[in-house]
Amino acid sequence: MREVNLKVGLTPKHPCSYLPERQEQLLVLLDRELLCLEGYEQLLSAGFRRSGSDIYRPHCQLCRACESLRIDVVHFAPSRSQKRIIRQNRDLSISLSEQEKPEYFRLYRRYINERHQDGAMYPASRQQYDGFLLCDWLPPVFMEVWLDQQLVAVAVTDLLGQALSAMYTFYDPDMEHRSLGSFAILSQLQLAARLNKSWVYLGYQVDGCKKMNYKRHFRPHQRLVAGHWQAMKD
Repeated sequence: MREVNLKVGLTPKHPCSYLPERQEQLLVLLDRELLCLEGYEQLLSAGFRRSGSDIYRPHCQLCRACESLRIDVVHFAPSRSQKRIIRQNRDLSISLSEQEKPEYFRLYRRYINERHQDGAMYPASRQQYDGFLLCDWLPPVFMEVWLDQQLVAVAVTDLLGQALSAMYTFYDPDMEHRSLGSFAILSQLQLAARLNKSWVYLGYQVDGCKKMNYKRHFRPHQRLVAGHWQAMKD
């Protein structure tokens, strides 16, 4: 990222989303001129992330557990278990949409209310869905996953110049046995390869949070550690 002076605000401390016994603070971007495709791609490479139309980055004095993670598209090779997931879901079809559709929220609400009752997004609401996933300066792409005529999953992703940024995936809770979360990442990697992108960003990896450990299995990947991207071999 080129040298720039960012205008940011710092949130008050609040319970950490990933490590409940800790408190977190966030840097929130105030520079409107960087809210565009090119600006956001630079911010992603510096460890920022979007939530709705806002850009943020963890900024905790005593904790550095959150590390941005991105997958190397060109050199990615699916593991044996990931190949099984691809085979298991070969009866599914994928389509892309640039338009948000009413059926997305219905699936999202069911997913959150049945699978994440212990999370901050429960109970799901339309206001929370819009504020989390939609963006007024960078409309996301919606990757739809279909089983015959049934919409079973949606992966919300940002399409950038050199990368895809995976925002969030939600799916039919009855399809948990299909590992649709991992299937969605594998599908986004395939899309990135077709579009000649270099990276798929997966947000933050927190090793102490079991719910995040699935990201570590997509290799090779890099993590942003102390301001530098480092190749990880774990």
